Amino acid sequence: MSKKTTIVEIFSDGACSGNPGPGGYGTILRHGTHVKELSGYAAETTNNRMEMLGAISGLEALKQPCRVCLTTDSQYLVKGMTEWIDGWQKKNWKNSKKDDVANRDLWERLLELTKIHQVEWVWVKGHTGHVENERCDELARLEITKASDIIV
Repeated sequence: MSKKTTIVEIFSDGACSGNPGPGGYGTILRHGTHVKELSGYAAETTNNRMEMLGAISGLEALKQPCRVCLTTDSQYLVKGMTEWIDGWQKKNWKNSKKDDVANRDLWERLLELTKIHQVEWVWVKGHTGHVENERCDELARLEITKASDIIV
């Protein structure tokens, strides 16, 4: 008898005050009725890195291999993982302009996580009332606000 695979929904978003600048991410994990919120902060970062770290934090929080539906408003993240990453690897992490791929460290972390979990990448338009996306955005912005309150 095979073990049943757990299905988890992950929603993530990133935000940056300036680009680069202080940034935050917000992530929601949902399995059935169980919901967990995660968030984090970086002092000097980019919006794309925060988008990626939101997804990474959710995937890294999983305690066993899962089937995951990961929803984000970042086309960079979704297209990177579904359209571009194979080509980058084949070209030794060079993009179409033959430049080094930005955020390679995070793309490699995501690749490792997709060896553990079966991930479906879903894009939603941001700031359109998608409840979980709006909450993730709020968590990300709260991280930036909390950090700026400490710094001041």
